[in-house]
Amino acid sequence: MNQFDSLSRRAIQSPESGIVAVANHGRLKPGLIPLWAGEGDEPTPDFISRPAAEALLAGETFYTWQRGIPELRQALADYHARHFGRTLPLDAFCVTGSGMQAIKIAIEAVVDPGDEVIQITPAWPNFAAALGMSGGVAVGATLDYANGRWSIDPDRIAAALTPRTRALFINSPSNPTGWTATREDLVAILDLARKHGLWIIADEIYSRFFYAGARAPSFLDIMDDTDRIMFVNTFSKNWSMTGWRTGWIVAPPSIIQVLENSVQYQTSGVPQFLQKGALAALEHGDAFLEAQIAKATAARDLFCDALTGTNRVVTQKPDGAFYAFFRIDGITDTRGAAIDIVDRANVGLAPGTAFGAGGSSFLRACFLRRLDHVEEAAGRLAAYISAL
Repeated sequence: MNQFDSLSRRAIQSPESGIVAVANHGRLKPGLIPLWAGEGDEPTPDFISRPAAEALLAGETFYTWQRGIPELRQALADYHARHFGRTLPLDAFCVTGSGMQAIKIAIEAVVDPGDEVIQITPAWPNFAAALGMSGGVAVGATLDYANGRWSIDPDRIAAALTPRTRALFINSPSNPTGWTATREDLVAILDLARKHGLWIIADEIYSRFFYAGARAPSFLDIMDDTDRIMFVNTFSKNWSMTGWRTGWIVAPPSIIQVLENSVQYQTSGVPQFLQKGALAALEHGDAFLEAQIAKATAARDLFCDALTGTNRVVTQKPDGAFYAFFRIDGITDTRGAAIDIVDRANVGLAPGTAFGAGGSSFLRACFLRRLDHVEEAAGRLAAYISAL
C-alpha cells in the first residue's frame, strides 16, 4: 500500500474546490480581473491594521484567552446590540480562527459520524466538505428558481428530514445565489427545528450586505433563549479582512465551554495582536462597512444590468451578499466555460458546478470591486457572450 492509499477515507474523499481549480488555472494571467473569490479588492484599512501591528510590536504574542479577549467579546456584544437590537452576554461569544473554523467547530459540536445536516442549495461548497470530513452527511434542500429569482419552500426542508437529521445549515443572505430569507421563512424554519429538536447553524455572514434595508432578517429577531441556534460569522467580508482568518460564534452560554475546548484542540486561540485589529473593526468600522455596502450596491446594478442587456443572460439583482449568480444561454458545462472565459475574456468566475444541486448551469461573479473594474469585466463578458 502506497502513502496515498494509506490515508484516511475521509481525507481522500475531501473534494478539491471547484472555485480554486479555476483560480489556479488563471491567477497568474496578466490583466485578468478576478471575480471568482468571495472578497473585495480593498486591503484592510489602516484603522484596523495599525492597532494589530502596534500590538504585535508591543509583544502581544503569547497565549491568550481561548474564547477571545474580554474586550473583543464585549465589542461583539455591543455590535449585536447596535445592529440586531439584542443584548447578549459575553459568555455567548467565542472568537475563532476564521468563519470556516467557526463552521467546523459548530459541526463537531452537534454531529456524530453518520448524522445528517440539511443545507439549502445551491450552496457554498465548504460547508458540505467540512461536514464530510467530520463524518457527517450533507442533504440538500434546493431553492426554487423562476425568472431569475430564488425562493425557499419550507416543506422541501421538512421533506428532507430523516431520523439521522441533527441540524439545519441556513446561509442567508446566501452565497452564491443572493437569496435572502424573509422573516416568515425564518419563522417557518425555526418552527421546524423546534418541532424536531434540531440545531440550526446560522451563517448570517452577509447580513449587512442587504439591499432592501440596514440588514437582512435574522434568527436573532425571532428566537428564544432556549432555542438551539449557533451563529457563525467572520470579520472577513465586512471589513476587508479575509486574510486575517478571524471569526466568531454566537451560541447559548451553556455550550460555550464545549466550543472553547474545540478551539483549544485545534488552534489554542486567535493571536492577541490579531484580536486587537478585530476589536478596532468593531469599534470604528461602521462607516467603512457602510461605504462597502454602497460600493456593492452600485457594482451590483452596473454588473447585472450589463449582463441582462446582452439578452443572453438570465439573472436578477440579488437581494443580499455580493455575488451575481447567472446563467448564459447555451452554456451547460460551467466548469469548462469558466476556464474558457479566463482564456478568452480574461475574467475569473466561479463555476456553478462547485455549488451543488441546482447550481450547475450557473456562473458566479463577486462584484465587490472598484466600479471601473466591474464595468470592464462586464464589458469583456458581454463581448464573450455575443461571440458564442
